Amino acid sequence: MSDLFDDKNISPMLLQQTQPFDSEEHIFELKLDGIRCLAYIDKNSVVLENKRFKDVSEIYPELQDMNKCVKKRCILDGELVVLTDGQPDFFALQKRSLMSDKLRIELASKKNPVQFVAYDILYIDHKDITSKTLMERKLYLQNNINEGHNLSISRYIETNGIEFFKLAKKQNLEGIVAKKKDGKYHIGKRTDDWVKIKVMQDEDLVVCGYMPDEEGNVKDVVLGYYDKGKFKCRGKVYLGVSKHDQRKIQAFAKNNQVTKAWLPEYKNIVWLQLELVGTVKYMHLTKTGGMRQPVWKGLRDDKSVEELR
Repeated sequence: MSDLFDDKNISPMLLQQTQPFDSEEHIFELKLDGIRCLAYIDKNSVVLENKRFKDVSEIYPELQDMNKCVKKRCILDGELVVLTDGQPDFFALQKRSLMSDKLRIELASKKNPVQFVAYDILYIDHKDITSKTLMERKLYLQNNINEGHNLSISRYIETNGIEFFKLAKKQNLEGIVAKKKDGKYHIGKRTDDWVKIKVMQDEDLVVCGYMPDEEGNVKDVVLGYYDKGKFKCRGKVYLGVSKHDQRKIQAFAKNNQVTKAWLPEYKNIVWLQLELVGTVKYMHLTKTGGMRQPVWKGLRDDKSVEELR
């Protein structure tokens, strides 16, 4: 008979997206800005797998003693995070995730140690418990783990999702997750048992060009902003650009192309006169001034580039 622990081919349960709400039937957790990971832990080993089934255990040596914290063989679903000033730092974690040199990994594990935050348990003591309710699994999780050695358990609240979301937004966190108390763990499936409510930022930006597809149509919209009079790159956006806006940008490009590259870091771009303004929503800015997970909201006819100077 197939065993979840031995097979190590679990695809984590996925989330749908929605707006903040209150509910007696849900619990609410923080959505941590990290990397989703499954941990296969027994008394002799810790194996970490990302969503693509890649074994990433060697990248995070500081997590190899998590087995000291668990009482029985188990599979945990959770998030890898690096904390900076008490908040998840995705950029520090991303640097860690790309390392391959053992010496650099060892040094980084001490300078920017990774935490594993567990929010679910799928298997314990040779038993698959994915058919148990969420609250039953939470109890198993609580009873099987002694926090420490970079392993902690995700906290949650009940009922007050709207206020919890407002607090997450105020603290510049990624958002929250709502989970049905009686929901099962659906391996590899996206259901409304788990829904994410993300904090997004809006910004009006200058449309300075676009990357064409093979047919010459608008693919990525290239955006910039003014910083003390200097024009700088904010990045590209593809998601959410409607056919209507694509046609409008292309129509503008017929008589308003320029040869000057406004942002020399981009190649093969159709550069435009700086006259169009668009709004983009995104998680937050990167350290280099780019956007994380940008989504296009639309062109703004009611705002001029001069207002953005």
